[in-house]
Amino acid sequence: METVLSQEVLVPTSIGELIDKITILELKARFVSDSEKLNNIRLELDALSGIFSPIQAAAPEGTAELIDQLRKVNETLWVVEDDIRDRERLKDFGEEFIRLARAVYFTNDERAALKKKLNIMLGSKFIEEKSYKEF
Repeated sequence: METVLSQEVLVPTSIGELIDKITILELKARFVSDSEKLNNIRLELDALSGIFSPIQAAAPEGTAELIDQLRKVNETLWVVEDDIRDRERLKDFGEEFIRLARAVYFTNDERAALKKKLNIMLGSKFIEEKSYKEF
């Protein structure tokens, strides 16, 4: 089987997914210290930010606030994921581990709702849908 190599792959995606990816890359740029990883992060962040820039320039009022909310939710998720990994490393699966595990899906639900709002607000062709049973 022959391997196909490409410098980049262009994939249709929702605007909310693009913004989500950018906010996560911004977090990585803040928290990752390895220089090789940072180079990769910044390269991808610059490319995606360039794609988003004209969309952002034409975005309606309220978009920046939703993006900021998504950024904060992703930062919360970053901390929760780090904390749950600390519990895992210690083999501590008590109440705090359970609280953190639950926080992952509650926070992801909030994240999905913000991405959907952004998709609708910005007229995205693609809109990611989630389908989970209610709690």
